[in-house]
Amino acid sequence: MPLWTTADIPDQTGRLAVVTGANSGLGFEIARALAEAGAHVVLACRNEAKASDAAKSIRDRHPRSSVEVRTLDLADLTSVAAFTDQLLSEGRPVDLLVNNAGLMAIDASRTVDGYETQFQVNHLGHFALTGRLLPLMTGRPGSRVATMSSAGHRLGRLAADDLMFDRRPYRRWGAYMQSKLANILFTRELQRRLVAAGAATIAVAAHPGGSRTDLGFEGTAFVNRVMPAVIPLFTQSAAAGALPMLRAATDPGVQGGEYFGPRLFVWGSPVRETPSRRARNDRDAEVLWDLSAELTGVAPLTAAS
Repeated sequence: MPLWTTADIPDQTGRLAVVTGANSGLGFEIARALAEAGAHVVLACRNEAKASDAAKSIRDRHPRSSVEVRTLDLADLTSVAAFTDQLLSEGRPVDLLVNNAGLMAIDASRTVDGYETQFQVNHLGHFALTGRLLPLMTGRPGSRVATMSSAGHRLGRLAADDLMFDRRPYRRWGAYMQSKLANILFTRELQRRLVAAGAATIAVAAHPGGSRTDLGFEGTAFVNRVMPAVIPLFTQSAAAGALPMLRAATDPGVQGGEYFGPRLFVWGSPVRETPSRRARNDRDAEVLWDLSAELTGVAPLTAAS
């Protein structure tokens, strides 16, 4: 079969895409490719200055690109609400939401909302963002919610009775892998509920394999300090790592609930993958959904059963 590349992205003219964490790494490459294909792309980022630089870089390379910057801090549910309220007040339909932003293996910390930081930024913030934006998406043919997970989800375990490490000793990689497992369980339950609601939107997920980004350098542990030297030896570029998400988000043949990653697991052209058995546990997906709704105060598609 021919290898899938950005040349296979269909024309995105007239479509509105929201990409979280779009100022660097995978998010930047995803936003750039979508803008080059004709979409109007909202760069939803915590650091407005860096996002503005990213938007300028996209415009400099492709002057006809249509991009804008909006502030979004997934570690603050008030910021998520403000971001979505602005879009809702404008009433512009959203065709594509790319839940890309994330943290990896950081030191123990809590958000302003009191939640374990990796779990909130990687999952809860995106859960709330998605739930609040769904009214702008569900009636839009071809719309998609695409969430970035990780190959690390395969080692993840969902501790539904201790999501925030209140009773367990905090483990940076355990917290990360739990949050990445949550990304796929969220996608699974979201897809089920979208189907039950008769929505035009589908939910999909992807992982980048091993990609050269800034992710994973934030912590103070030894592994975080040596990663800048080791990662280039075993990884592909951020542009290549963005391909699985771009395929999940744009390929006309993609079905709801599907999951994409590199052909050779760590690198290569994007292909469909089967997530881990834990990521296909419908009961866990439902429990996570209910807990996420309780923790965020956002209860999307509650009529579905």
